[in-house]
Amino acid sequence: MRQAHAEDARTEARRVVRNLLGEERPSAEALIADARPVLGDERTERCLSLALGASLTRRSAELAAIAALVVGTRELGVSWWQRPRDGKLPAPDEVLETSVAIEPWTDLTALEMLAAWTSDDAADQLWGRPVAEVDLNSWHAEDRFALPPEVRPGQRLVVHFDAGGRLDAVVTRRSDDDLGSNLDFHSLRYSRPAEAQWSWGVAAGLGPHRLPGEKPDPYAREVDPDAVRILRAWAMRHGATSEQLGEGWRTVGDVVAAIERVDWMWRSGEWFGWWRGASALVDDSAYLPFRLEELASG
Repeated sequence: MRQAHAEDARTEARRVVRNLLGEERPSAEALIADARPVLGDERTERCLSLALGASLTRRSAELAAIAALVVGTRELGVSWWQRPRDGKLPAPDEVLETSVAIEPWTDLTALEMLAAWTSDDAADQLWGRPVAEVDLNSWHAEDRFALPPEVRPGQRLVVHFDAGGRLDAVVTRRSDDDLGSNLDFHSLRYSRPAEAQWSWGVAAGLGPHRLPGEKPDPYAREVDPDAVRILRAWAMRHGATSEQLGEGWRTVGDVVAAIERVDWMWRSGEWFGWWRGASALVDDSAYLPFRLEELASG
């Protein structure tokens, strides 16, 4: 059942990518071709260099961020790249040059931070600046933030909950005659750059995503057969089919393709340990022996 939901998500993601980027089958090659006339050659090359510098298991996320930047630049105009944010933060071009995320986005890469910026700016342009920020890990709807002055019952206020994500809070009069607010979860929405980022990552998947000028091909590297044997055997014991795993894993590309087919994120929680082992194999991580040991002990 969970795997069926995964395919539903991919179908929806492909539809969104087709609408926003015109790509029938999302690929790195098509995305870079879309980016050049929108971002310009210099920015596109800089984005490419950052994607090339990421680990292979992170490459899809970096490319998805580029998809957000393409859609965001179309919406906000190329001048967005030269404008400092709120007079306090550097212009996006400066971030692209330094390649360093800044507070409070240091848990993101530079490309992911820029994608968050363009997603939020596009949302602000479309729906106005939010009056507050809420955490939707809690679905409590009532009085989640202090109301701004001079609001009136029935007024809808825009609230931020994620990069490019907005929903409305409806001002209401409480029984004690004070004003409060109720979050309207049916109004939840994302800006187009945020939709592009999510949909490209889901539709294109983990890869392989080969990039221009990449020599040698990182996906052609041969992988440790002992690690392959452990990971494949564990996956088979826990419900993966031989069709999903493929005939054999000789190269990194074989492993990446199998990870994508297995849909581990839609399976039980124990599969996270398998993902840690498989990703360590793909990224040639020194942690691979420890990940395999964790998998065996679990």
